[in-house]
Amino acid sequence: MPIAELRAVALDCRDHLALAEFYAAIIGGTPVRDEEEPDWIELKGHEGTTLAFQQSPGHVPPKWPSVDGSQQLHLDLTVEDIDAAEKQILALGATLLDAGPRDRDWRVYADPAGHPFCLCVG
Repeated sequence: MPIAELRAVALDCRDHLALAEFYAAIIGGTPVRDEEEPDWIELKGHEGTTLAFQQSPGHVPPKWPSVDGSQQLHLDLTVEDIDAAEKQILALGATLLDAGPRDRDWRVYADPAGHPFCLCVG
């Protein structure tokens, strides 16, 4: 029997609404702000674990790859056509960090706040 259930994955960032809208364009859903917690936004209406965004004015983006400023965490997102998905996320403001060999089934990007994430062929 598990001890707990995963409620959400939360990302710190300087502009939580902009980052929530970036991920909504990729995985679906709608950014929802709790009136009692103005520094917290959750992405609702998509399948899977809740993705949340916390306003953090002092946020320093992780460096990838780096032993001094590790990535801290990253998201793996499954896609059918990695080339088509790459064009779309770059247009949304993602940055390519590691394309690797073009026949590899995953690539590493940074979101607009600097968090690394991977597109993976599933």
